[in-house]
Amino acid sequence: MAGEAEGLTVEIASSAAGWGGRAWGLLERVRSRAPLVQCITNFVSMDLTANALLAAGASPAMVHSLREIEDFTPRVDALCVNIGTLSEGWLPSMQAAAAAASRAARPWVLDPVAVSASDFRMEACLGLVALGPTVIRGNPSEIIALSSACRARDSKGVDSSHESLDALESAKSLACRSGSIVAVSGATDYITDGKKVIAAKNGVAMLQKITATGCAVTALIAAFVAVEPSNPLEATACALSIFGLAGELGLEMARGPASLRVHMIDSLHGLNTNAVLSRVKISVVS
Repeated sequence: MAGEAEGLTVEIASSAAGWGGRAWGLLERVRSRAPLVQCITNFVSMDLTANALLAAGASPAMVHSLREIEDFTPRVDALCVNIGTLSEGWLPSMQAAAAAASRAARPWVLDPVAVSASDFRMEACLGLVALGPTVIRGNPSEIIALSSACRARDSKGVDSSHESLDALESAKSLACRSGSIVAVSGATDYITDGKKVIAAKNGVAMLQKITATGCAVTALIAAFVAVEPSNPLEATACALSIFGLAGELGLEMARGPASLRVHMIDSLHGLNTNAVLSRVKISVVS
């Protein structure tokens, strides 16, 4: 029995080191390549999203004018579309950018913020899903609503009324129908292609007290998928874990949400091999 236990311990340790190595390798690629990530995102998240991308080594571009899409979007490495402060004026830009990214074979990521808040949001998100995002990332309530194409009448806006595990079957269903990787954020993040499920467990609860951290991690996913377009499932899991790890390290120095925001960005910038290899928590669920 002792030998079996030792063998299991070695296997688990080897698996953890493997994921840590993958996450570190992708972060190094982001730092060396500085992928250009176009972010059509909301007014609340622009600052944190841009700074998180810069801290990770990527290059953010907050370009949303419809008149610039055809010239600019085909030249980016990835696109992030976030509907947080959705308006009738911006929706055509989101649709045009998603279509342009697809034509240019560029990965793009959708964040269906508060999709249940209105019929307008739900219709906009369903239309964007039809354009084939590489990855869809949302909180559990958003993924459940988007998967069912039905608004939750008790929606709390951007806040989730569910745990991430509650949304796993919805995420798998949405992934199968859309062809997208679907990521559900929570205490444990679940990432699926409809069949395989990966769990990422890095992060701290206090990140929920800082606005736009979800928006920022969606953009980071876009940066990671930009350098690993052939495996968006693993790239998404690694991005979520890296962002969560930066939150963990930031909390060790923080006194509250405001200082956590600063220290998280510093930690993302300063992540090193030892921290990533020893502290990344990713596992294959099925």
